[in-house]
Amino acid sequence: MSPKKLKWGILGCAGIAKRSVIPGVQNSGLNEVHAIASRDLDKAKKTAEELNIPVAYGSYEELLQDPSIDVVYIPLPNHLHKEWTIRAAQAGKHILCEKPLALNEAEATEMAEAAAEAGVYLSEAFMYRYHPRYDMIRELISSGAIGEIRGIRGAFTFNNAGDINNVRYKKEWGGGSIYDVGCYPIHAARMLLGKEPVAATVNAFFSAEHDDVDMMASGLVEFEGSVALTFDCGMWAAFRNPLEILGTDGIIELPSAFVGSDNFYLIASGERKEIEVPNVNAYSLQADHLAHAIIHRSPLRFEPADAIHNMRVIDACLRSAREHIRVEL
Repeated sequence: MSPKKLKWGILGCAGIAKRSVIPGVQNSGLNEVHAIASRDLDKAKKTAEELNIPVAYGSYEELLQDPSIDVVYIPLPNHLHKEWTIRAAQAGKHILCEKPLALNEAEATEMAEAAAEAGVYLSEAFMYRYHPRYDMIRELISSGAIGEIRGIRGAFTFNNAGDINNVRYKKEWGGGSIYDVGCYPIHAARMLLGKEPVAATVNAFFSAEHDDVDMMASGLVEFEGSVALTFDCGMWAAFRNPLEILGTDGIIELPSAFVGSDNFYLIASGERKEIEVPNVNAYSLQADHLAHAIIHRSPLRFEPADAIHNMRVIDACLRSAREHIRVEL
């Protein structure tokens, strides 16, 4: 007999929810989307109808009061993550919160403490890390296929600058490219190296017409052992999202590291070999991983502490960019 599926509630009708996360949850094995809430009931009803969601609420509070909801997904603007994560935890709901988890390390710590006190799971929505290709990459690194890691290079850029009213361009709401997409290569480097950075230096382009958020940033994140991540991120540049892991004896290349499920390449012994990966939905895998932990009361693969550590690096990057200094962690 298959286990009873967990019921999810969605706080808000954000694009990432409608395009990716809701379909991913609906196509997962252990979950179903039961309700969606918006501060505009008509908007919630319209989205529910479009996505075949049974229940629509005209406020986030109503959804949290629904006793049938097991898990809440929070795709709200960054400055609302803390409030609604804590409120969801206090309502006894498990939580998947969009990245970045918070506006800073202190907020992330407070959110993790609230979840722990309520006895609920809190997970940050970095879906890419659940795709099996990253386990394959870690296995290649562990096997010595590229020798010792000498550096990691990553980027995530896109051009949405014409949408002036986008929430990404509101400084007080946690707007900017480091929050929105720079968090990906930072997280990937930490995950692949299995250690935390010691310093960060970032140069950024802050746009007056976009509420002074960083529209482009380039950075160096230093780790122990003289290994570093070099990265750039932007919201006013052509789209790309590659990742390169450079070793003493080879290279691992991901032309599309954070979006989709493309194959990657191993360059070693004078040969460039394409490594095929399963064509699976990382959003569904993310939902099922959280559900499995909830059902079996087992540890998350990425605990809230991981999100706290990532926010610490983001804090350092933003401070470095604003103050034009190298920030030690």
